[in-house]
Amino acid sequence: MAMQTNEWTLKTRAMDTQNSEKAAIKIQAWWRGNMVRRSLLHAALRAWVIQCWWRSVQAKMLEQRRRLALRLYTCQEWAVVKVQAQVRMWQARRRFLQARQAACVIQSHWRWHTSQTRGLIRGRYEVKASRLELDIEILLT
Repeated sequence: MAMQTNEWTLKTRAMDTQNSEKAAIKIQAWWRGNMVRRSLLHAALRAWVIQCWWRSVQAKMLEQRRRLALRLYTCQEWAVVKVQAQVRMWQARRRFLQARQAACVIQSHWRWHTSQTRGLIRGRYEVKASRLELDIEILLT
């Protein structure tokens, strides 16, 4: 009987060590799983932070490009407006100078005419195929 109890105690001790080894393996697996999940969570958080930073950098670059395009468009529009204003000013000045020249011609002819005739001029003209017929009657006063 002593032999049986000795065997029985050895078996129970062997089973206890096997059970404790199994329990230790389960605890180690649980711990390793927690560590892997934690490292994956940290890696995912780091990736998320990097993605947020990159999106903000892209948004800033896009805003800079938009501002540059707007500034370029504004400069081009301003240049076009300036050119249009210069052309309109040139056209108005040209019309004014033509009108002034016409007024000067009329005035000079009128002054010459009044100094030469000092009277009333009546006349008629007729344009024929190759010549101009002109009848002028001058009445001096």
